[in-house]
Amino acid sequence: MKKVERINIIMRYINNRAHFTISEIMQEFNISRSTAIRDIREIEAMGMPLVAETGRDGGYFVMNNSVLPTVRFTDNEIKALFIAFMATRNLQLPYLQSRQSLAEKLLGLISENQQDDLVLLNQILLFEGTNPNNPDLLDLSDLPHPMLEKLIQILLQDSYLMLSIAEEKQIKSYPIYLLHIYREKSVWLIEGFELEQQRRRIFPVDNLTDVQPYPVKKRVSRKKIIEMANKQEEAYNLVLELGPKAVAQFKKYHPVKFSVSYTNPFQTTAILRAFIHVHLPEELSEMANWLLFLGEDVKVREMPEQLLDHLQQRLNLYCP
Repeated sequence: MKKVERINIIMRYINNRAHFTISEIMQEFNISRSTAIRDIREIEAMGMPLVAETGRDGGYFVMNNSVLPTVRFTDNEIKALFIAFMATRNLQLPYLQSRQSLAEKLLGLISENQQDDLVLLNQILLFEGTNPNNPDLLDLSDLPHPMLEKLIQILLQDSYLMLSIAEEKQIKSYPIYLLHIYREKSVWLIEGFELEQQRRRIFPVDNLTDVQPYPVKKRVSRKKIIEMANKQEEAYNLVLELGPKAVAQFKKYHPVKFSVSYTNPFQTTAILRAFIHVHLPEELSEMANWLLFLGEDVKVREMPEQLLDHLQQRLNLYCP
């Protein structure tokens, strides 16, 4: 039995009893004393009002025999939760194995009239990527790469990771300090500080074959990593002046890590400063495409030669 499942069952077990002891928890769930004590402490931290009794026959009892006050939602709050839930379909988000049980619990909390409203909303509201012939709330076809959840579970405990990445028909290992996980253009990406090369790297989650915690003895301090990463952020190698048309294009789409400084009160002109990893062919390709997307209303102040060459090659494809 998994820890989360065990704790949920223990919570129901003790909430239905006026009094219980650690020994009873150990016997009922076949766990050690240290595990039982640790589980009880986690349950207390989650908000269950437990009161400890001292003495030889001491134990615990639940104050007022309840966990927390019942949470009630207004009609608009129910609709907001439901619509937000609908909008996550086909986005390849983690933990969507729980989608069906979440939907069933949400529907079980509300009245029949509210359920009818949600059924109607599910029929008339379509979001990007939704099949109009099957707008089913319980559709599980949008699960992300299976490594994404494992990655998240590990990084919740530790940000120092050893990534195994599939590159050019071989598996390469990279020790990193994880900075962010983000989704861009329907692709999940890992941004980390590579500890051996001491540089920022971007890895597609789709190329991830394994992830493990990085050994403690080989770690660089978090403070040192942030200092080195910040220095790299300051070393801009792409500086652009954006005119009104380019600013409009930037607002339609831009890489997650990019931002601009507007140069007039009307936000129609701006300066973009960014750092491009010239050693990553995929990043150069993406940047070349994006610069073409911005259009002609751009003046280049500074640009890496590698990116300029890549952009020229791309232009030659369109205008041989």
